[in-house]
Amino acid sequence: MRSVAECRYTEEHARKLGVVGWVRNTRKGTVDGQVQGKEELVELMKHWLSKVGSPSSRIYQAHFTNEKEITKLEFTNFTTRY
Repeated sequence: MRSVAECRYTEEHARKLGVVGWVRNTRKGTVDGQVQGKEELVELMKHWLSKVGSPSSRIYQAHFTNEKEITKLEFTNFTTRY
Protein backbone atom coordinates (compact mmCIF):
# COMPACT_ATOMS: atom_id res chain seq x y z
CA MET A 1 0.00 0.00 0.00
CA ARG A 2 1.22 3.49 -0.68
CA SER A 3 2.10 5.69 2.23
CA VAL A 4 0.85 9.21 2.82
CA ALA A 5 4.27 10.45 1.68
CA GLU A 6 3.87 8.63 -1.63
CA CYS A 7 0.45 10.21 -2.19
CA ARG A 8 2.01 13.59 -1.50
CA TYR A 9 4.61 12.83 -4.16
CA THR A 10 1.72 12.17 -6.57
CA GLU A 11 0.09 15.45 -5.50
CA GLU A 12 3.33 17.30 -6.18
CA HIS A 13 3.68 15.81 -9.64
CA ALA A 14 0.06 16.61 -10.50
CA ARG A 15 0.52 20.21 -9.41
CA LYS A 16 3.70 20.54 -11.50
CA LEU A 17 1.76 19.33 -14.54
CA GLY A 18 -1.19 21.59 -13.78
CA VAL A 19 -3.88 18.93 -13.44
CA VAL A 20 -6.51 18.84 -10.70
CA GLY A 21 -8.33 16.06 -8.89
CA TRP A 22 -7.54 13.65 -6.07
CA VAL A 23 -5.83 10.40 -5.12
CA ARG A 24 -6.33 7.94 -2.25
CA ASN A 25 -5.11 4.58 -0.99
CA THR A 26 -7.65 1.78 -0.87
CA ARG A 27 -7.89 -1.01 1.69
CA LYS A 28 -6.98 -3.46 -1.09
CA GLY A 29 -3.52 -1.91 -1.36
CA THR A 30 -4.35 -0.11 -4.59
CA VAL A 31 -4.75 3.55 -5.41
CA ASP A 32 -7.68 5.30 -7.02
CA GLY A 33 -8.49 8.86 -7.89
CA GLN A 34 -9.59 11.32 -10.48
CA VAL A 35 -7.54 13.58 -12.77
CA GLN A 36 -8.87 16.54 -14.74
CA GLY A 37 -7.21 19.09 -16.99
CA LYS A 38 -6.12 19.64 -20.55
CA GLU A 39 -6.11 16.36 -22.44
CA GLU A 40 -2.36 16.37 -23.10
CA LEU A 41 -1.63 17.05 -19.41
CA VAL A 42 -3.99 14.29 -18.27
CA GLU A 43 -2.20 11.91 -20.66
CA LEU A 44 1.16 12.90 -19.15
CA MET A 45 -0.19 12.25 -15.66
CA LYS A 46 -1.58 8.87 -16.73
CA HIS A 47 1.82 7.94 -18.15
CA TRP A 48 3.52 8.97 -14.91
CA LEU A 49 1.00 7.03 -12.81
CA SER A 50 1.33 3.87 -14.91
CA LYS A 51 5.07 3.87 -15.63
CA VAL A 52 6.94 6.02 -13.10
CA GLY A 53 5.06 6.73 -9.86
CA SER A 54 6.59 7.78 -6.59
CA PRO A 55 10.12 6.58 -5.78
CA SER A 56 9.07 3.62 -3.63
CA SER A 57 5.97 2.57 -5.55
CA ARG A 58 5.67 -0.76 -7.34
CA ILE A 59 3.39 -0.49 -10.33
CA TYR A 60 2.06 -3.82 -11.56
CA GLN A 61 -0.76 -2.48 -13.69
CA ALA A 62 -2.86 0.62 -14.18
CA HIS A 63 -6.48 0.88 -15.25
CA PHE A 64 -8.08 4.16 -16.26
CA THR A 65 -11.86 4.14 -16.51
CA ASN A 66 -14.75 6.55 -16.96
CA GLU A 67 -12.74 8.81 -19.24
CA LYS A 68 -14.81 11.57 -20.77
CA GLU A 69 -14.60 15.14 -21.95
CA ILE A 70 -15.83 17.76 -19.52
CA THR A 71 -16.70 21.40 -20.09
CA LYS A 72 -15.72 22.62 -16.63
CA LEU A 73 -13.20 21.42 -14.04
CA GLU A 74 -14.82 20.01 -10.90
CA PHE A 75 -11.76 20.62 -8.71
CA THR A 76 -9.50 23.60 -8.05
CA ASN A 77 -6.38 21.67 -7.02
CA PHE A 78 -4.99 18.16 -6.54
CA THR A 79 -5.35 16.58 -3.11
CA THR A 80 -4.98 13.36 -1.17
CA ARG A 81 -8.18 11.93 0.27
CA TYR A 82 -8.17 9.87 3.45
